[in-house]
Parts: sequence; C-alpha cells; structure tokens
Amino acid sequence: MTEPPIRIGLLAYDGFQTLDLTGPLDAFDSANSQCRGAYATVTVSLDGAPVASEPGLRILPDCALDDAGALDTLLVPGGAGLRRPEVAGPIAAALRRVAPSLRRVVSICTGIYGVAAAGLLDGRRATTHWLFAADIRRRFPAIRLEPDAIYVVDAPLYSSAGITAAVDLSLALIEEDYGPAMALAVARDLVVYLKRTGGQRQYSEPLRFQTLAVDGFAELSQWVAAHLAEDLTVEALAARAGLGVRQFSRRFKQVFGVSPGQQIEALRLDAARDHLTGSRAAVETIARMVGFNSSDAFRRAFDRQFGLSPTDYRHRFGPALSAPEGDKHAHPPPDQSRDPSLDPAARRRRAGS
Repeated sequence: MTEPPIRIGLLAYDGFQTLDLTGPLDAFDSANSQCRGAYATVTVSLDGAPVASEPGLRILPDCALDDAGALDTLLVPGGAGLRRPEVAGPIAAALRRVAPSLRRVVSICTGIYGVAAAGLLDGRRATTHWLFAADIRRRFPAIRLEPDAIYVVDAPLYSSAGITAAVDLSLALIEEDYGPAMALAVARDLVVYLKRTGGQRQYSEPLRFQTLAVDGFAELSQWVAAHLAEDLTVEALAARAGLGVRQFSRRFKQVFGVSPGQQIEALRLDAARDHLTGSRAAVETIARMVGFNSSDAFRRAFDRQFGLSPTDYRHRFGPALSAPEGDKHAHPPPDQSRDPSLDPAARRRRAGS
C-alpha cells in the first residue's frame, strides 16, 4: 500500500473482557494479511502499565494512551472493571480529552459504561450487551439505546453488543475503510458471517425470560418453557398465575418489557431454532411442536424475527443433513466456495470522503 495505515488504538484496563480486545485485534491482523499495511494497531492503557483481563490474562500495552500519537480510531472494550467507578471515571475523563481528535470512537459490549460516562453518547443511538441494557437505560437516559442490535453506527460513535459482536463491528469498520471484498475476505479467514442475521434476542431469549422473572412469574417462566405447544393465550397464562387478565398483562409488561404474546412468540421461535439445527423434522412438524397454528404463520414470524426463512436458517446453521421429508421449501445453500476477488489497487474509503 502507498497510503499510510489506519491507526487503531485498543484501550486496555484492569478487568477488561479478553475477547472484546483480542477479537478486533485478530480481525485487523487478518485485514493486514489480505492487504499489507492496512492497519497499525496499538494496545494502550491509561498509564502504559501492564493490566489483567477479567479472566486473568495479563498483557503489556504498547504505551500509554497519551503517548500513542495520532490515532484514527479508539476501541473501548467492555469488562467488569469498567463497571467500577474508580476505573470508569479516569477512562471517561481520558475519552473526553482525546475524542475530538479521533475519527471514530468504538464501544465494545459494556465499553459503553466508559463512553457513556464521558457524555459522548448523549442523544445518539447505541447498543450494548442485552444483559446490561436496562441498567444503561436507567443510568444514561439520554442514550437512544437499541438493545436488540448486534452493532449500531451513529458516526463518529460506534457500539456493539456483547463479546463476539466485537468481531461483527470490526468487520463493519473494515468494510467502511476498504470495501466489502476486504471485509468478506476477513470474515472467511475468521470463519464467521460477514453480516449476522437477526438481533441479540435470538441468542438470549430463554435466559432473558428466566433472568427477569420475579415473584409469581418465576414458576410461570419455567412452566412455559416446557409447555410451548399448549394453550398460552393471555387468558390461560393469567389463570395459571392467579391474576386477572388486565392485571397480568400490566405486570408482565412491567417485568419483561414486552407483551405476553410477544414473549411467547419469541420463546417459541427460539425453541424452533433448536429443532431446526438439531433434528431432521420438517418445518411443518416443527411449527406444530412449538405451538404455531400453521406453518405459514410460523414462517412469517421466523422471517420477521431472524431475517431469513426456517429452511435457510437450517442450511446456514444446522448440520450437513439432507432435506427433511415433507419440507417442500427446502433448497440447497448457495455456492460459497469461490474466494472473493480482492483488487490489489483498492484504496480505503474513509468516512465522509
């Protein structure tokens, strides 16, 4: 390359989440293997001293943040450390100081606790790990939080969901800088999808339901998960909870943030995903097993939630099985064997240029 590399800073601190930092680092390194000199990565801490990740991995940063020189982009990983005021305070102050000189500030997972405390996300769209969304909304109400998103771009602020979503956002940064061919090559190298379908809820729904359940809803949440094919109308659920329909609906939405019908559909769709990837049952059979009245209603709900049909989901994420009998919508997955063509003369596309 004739142009200088894009300089990426990765901010480490005691208690950072390991993959939040190493995932993007590997993605940018892969980009360099596709096009030498695409990125120059610098791992920094506030004072340049060694730090330990949340699981205990000790790293020696390249330098202190103030000694890193001109950076194009700064990534702030999440981790339990940043949720402690004594760590978040100094990091927020540093971010306020350096942000005006950066093209991009990137919050990974709960890195939002530092970026939000700096006031950089006020009035902007952002996301974070689904488990911390309610706390972020409570502590930083000025943020326009999108808790189901894998990542959100509200330039010059970028944010991602939890942990592995750091790679999704890194691929988006690479595509922004050097185009889709480069991003696709990196995705293939890392054996991940260039753009994941669906949002965070597809990974978290049953756990979210059980985690948020309190009081009388705790027993109900366990019972519902084991009886998805049964009558789960609001009336039936209210009767099981020993409440009137209106009182039940009101309390349910207060606890879970969605209506009973929305929650039941999400749980049924999550169970359907398990059947699609773990069995050869036909789509029509799975629809009945998880409580949908018709396969057409099931397909529409599945596409609405995950962005692809049940059969396409099975082809992408299931084992290499032949098409189930009776699945009239089955078709072979597209050929993905050809490598993308990378133009050796490609130049990065800087935001706004």
